[in-house]
Amino acid sequence: MRKLLTTISAFFILTVVISAQVPKTPLKSDLEAKKILDGVSAKFKSYKSVQANFLLKIENAAGKNLGIKKGIVSMKGTKYAIAIPGQEIISDGSNIWTYEKSSNEVSINKIDPSANSITPQKLFTNFYEKDFLYKLNGVVKEGGKNMQEIELTPIDKSKPFFKVLLYIDKSTIYTTKIFEKAGGRYTYSINNMKTGVIIADKVFVFDAKKYPGVEVVDLR
Repeated sequence: MRKLLTTISAFFILTVVISAQVPKTPLKSDLEAKKILDGVSAKFKSYKSVQANFLLKIENAAGKNLGIKKGIVSMKGTKYAIAIPGQEIISDGSNIWTYEKSSNEVSINKIDPSANSITPQKLFTNFYEKDFLYKLNGVVKEGGKNMQEIELTPIDKSKPFFKVLLYIDKSTIYTTKIFEKAGGRYTYSINNMKTGVIIADKVFVFDAKKYPGVEVVDLR
């Protein structure tokens, strides 16, 4: 469960946006891909808030479906809240709450801006500047629509995944496919995305009063 939760936390944001600066002088990256990613970044930065429903499909190396989860993500500035059945990840931009319903436990961590870990903040700024090479594979059929497929390859070969495919239409990422070295495949698909919606700040803070008997593990 914790591995799945970590995967969602680290990679789900890719499904919605790449609000990131791409390399000014790509190593062996595709300039056409850069132009598309620049457009995705510029479009996302114009949004004051984003709320979206998504599907997470999990497969093994043979392509066998291991399950599908539905969820919702809300974002505003550096704040975000991700919820799937039984699990929640909430951040107010300074702290991260990770809640698991099965154990009725929430762990709290402090965000370290200088850390090398993948965080939404880094995904929204300069994550791709040093961590990925990218190329445009062309137009493909995805979800019944013609979309541009961009392939990301991590420069750091110690990463647990070796490839990420983005499917983009009109400067919006609708599907993200992540390929793990261990054979696992994760596909995130957006069903509905709303921008500029009013989201109260309290959505981005874990309220223990709503979870009777919750065990709080404060790791800050």
